[in-house]
Amino acid sequence: MLKFGISQPVRRVEDDRFLTGRGAYVDDLPSENAARVVFVRSTVAHGVITELDVSDAREAPGVFAVLTGADLDAAISNDMSADLVSNRDGSKSARPRRPILAVGRVRYVGEPVAAVIAETVEQARDAAEMVLVDYDDLPVVTDTATALSSDAPQLHEEAPSNLSFDWAVGDEDATNLVFKAAAHIVSLDLINNRVIAAPMETRGVLAEWGPDGRLHVATNGQGPWSMKREFAKRLQVPPEDIRVTQADVGGGFGMKAHYYAEHFVCAHAAKMIGRPVRWMADRAESMLSDAQGRDNVTTIEGAFDADHKLLALRVNCLAAMGAYLSPDAQWIPTLAKFILTGVYDVPTVFMGVKGVYTNTTPVDAYRGAGRPEGIYAIERLMDAAARQFGLEQDALRRRNFVRGFPYESATGELYDVGDFDRVLDRAKDEADWDGFAARKAEAARRGKLRGQGLCYYIESILGSPKETATISFTEDGMVELAVGTQSNGQGHETVYTQILHERTGLPFEKIRVIQGDTDRIAKGGGTGGSRSVTTQGVAINGASDDLIEKMRPLAEEELEISAADMVWEEGAYRIAGTDRALTLLQLAGVARAKGHMELLMQSTETKLPARSFPNGAHVAEVEVDEDTGGVSVVKYTVVDDFGVLMNPILAEGQVHGGVVQGLGQAITEHVVWDEDGQLLSGTFMDYAIPRASDAPMIPFHHEGTPSTANSIGMKGCGEAGTVGALAAVTNAALDAVWDAGVRHVDMPLTPLRMWTWLQEAGE
Repeated sequence: MLKFGISQPVRRVEDDRFLTGRGAYVDDLPSENAARVVFVRSTVAHGVITELDVSDAREAPGVFAVLTGADLDAAISNDMSADLVSNRDGSKSARPRRPILAVGRVRYVGEPVAAVIAETVEQARDAAEMVLVDYDDLPVVTDTATALSSDAPQLHEEAPSNLSFDWAVGDEDATNLVFKAAAHIVSLDLINNRVIAAPMETRGVLAEWGPDGRLHVATNGQGPWSMKREFAKRLQVPPEDIRVTQADVGGGFGMKAHYYAEHFVCAHAAKMIGRPVRWMADRAESMLSDAQGRDNVTTIEGAFDADHKLLALRVNCLAAMGAYLSPDAQWIPTLAKFILTGVYDVPTVFMGVKGVYTNTTPVDAYRGAGRPEGIYAIERLMDAAARQFGLEQDALRRRNFVRGFPYESATGELYDVGDFDRVLDRAKDEADWDGFAARKAEAARRGKLRGQGLCYYIESILGSPKETATISFTEDGMVELAVGTQSNGQGHETVYTQILHERTGLPFEKIRVIQGDTDRIAKGGGTGGSRSVTTQGVAINGASDDLIEKMRPLAEEELEISAADMVWEEGAYRIAGTDRALTLLQLAGVARAKGHMELLMQSTETKLPARSFPNGAHVAEVEVDEDTGGVSVVKYTVVDDFGVLMNPILAEGQVHGGVVQGLGQAITEHVVWDEDGQLLSGTFMDYAIPRASDAPMIPFHHEGTPSTANSIGMKGCGEAGTVGALAAVTNAALDAVWDAGVRHVDMPLTPLRMWTWLQEAGE
């Protein structure tokens, strides 16, 4: 087994430069004479712009230009309208215009109204204060549950009743018939609260036009190729005249996967003033303007037979879009279709989703993107059903597990492999399930209410099944591996180096990973949907195999043997039965010396035949302080099935990060507006991301069943922690207060809410 090969706990190679200050984040990138941009943003949630006077700002010291929506209307395509899903009747949903800079009307606090470009950021801020904007206020709706009501204010003429789309999957008539005949029906109303992504690195852009007329935009995202297409579309510039780069990125979580107004403003401004333009959001600006996550109101119903087998699911969801459609917003709540039935054998399903507009920041992907929302719903339902039937949490789940594979779900998804019983057995053992009663009694002696919650999740990897990899031998003796994904801090450089080293025998320390440059890498699928290592790993292996075959004739020539006498093993071409061998690195030197330059690069594109389905069991234990309502997660156990682990350290890190983000949404994080649409949770004083003290140690255990959906047998792990954490923690919290009379809880489980539920139950 290779020391640095796959499945080995190799330490991250990129951490050396990160920890020594040599990272290349977007605000680190040098650019002489870069002007700075400050955006004037709407201070009202809904209103008609009655006056927008930028004349004083344009005359302010250091100011190069001030842009408005009218200026963009005259210069570029001032519209960021997104792609659309189809309604349940097959029609396309409405497509309201989303201007880059507001035109005539604003629809949420933080919407960009004008952009000031100046010599320094201080001068730009001073000039922004001089921009005069007056509004005639309009009525506001921020509540997802009431956005469709007849008396709710309308945001867009193109979307009557604030309905963005009305989508459905499954057979509604057949599902209704099953419910009519069911022995038991369990119903649950749930809120999946809105959250802010809050990555360590805020969004930023550096745009400049070269003397050759080409645009270069450096930004921090999750793949530059889609951005290149959007710049070409909005700026009306040929794609070949655009280069987008993304170097190091300090967290994205789905929020950085798409375009924003600031991208196009900076690119246009740089051309307009003839010098580079830079923008970097501060934290308050990010919390106002970054696409937010979740915000669903869901009713889920289960129809069970007399033996408590789940016969049908019926799900109806209202999903907030915010004031406009962010690029992937309509897709996110519909992605639950991939895992709608969870790990259960459910013959009949129906799911309806209605997207609604509200006077709030637009919503888009957030870690898990539809899968956490779907699993939260069904795992809360299974918990409620177990209580209604008087069964143990795990017993009802086992009764309904899928056991025969491959398995086609009622929504048409093909689960390739799995062993849910084995994973659950391991989770119960590692969590000391049977010892919970003693821990609950001990907590009671301390005046705490202790609960135990279970979630068995499944998710599907998403995104394009295609990916590219290019292997190049450079003059400095290194090997460059160019990839089509984009690291946001997950450790891609390490695991990709492991995969290439394992397949080719190329020295681990000689491999250099290249990412995020549309000039150097023609296309790629980017990062998101837990796709990166699966799709990229398969592509790396494909390129490796092609390279080995490509070099074979030269190896035969150098070793002076026929093909029949040569073998490839242990990372080298060998004369069978001897110790004579040539490595790829040695052959690259020969090829360069002999002028065979075509042998020094191999580019390959591969395509996955199907999706894989990571799954696992999360067991949470929480304690509730009855006097204050405080909820603490005191014990947390994870057992996952990720197929073949590429690097256990990296997988465990992804699980830890995902679980903590789930704990944050379940307990502390919540986006709040007042009745006028003002954001009340716009700083870290008001928006409580979890601290280290909010999370216990999280043991990670693996029970892998290799996937058959790809050649490396792995299943993605990047979002799994979040997918499982929401229901595990919330189920545990309800278990803790059940004996106190509380019968329903919703996220977030803040002290005030929990205390209120306890008081109401006591009354």
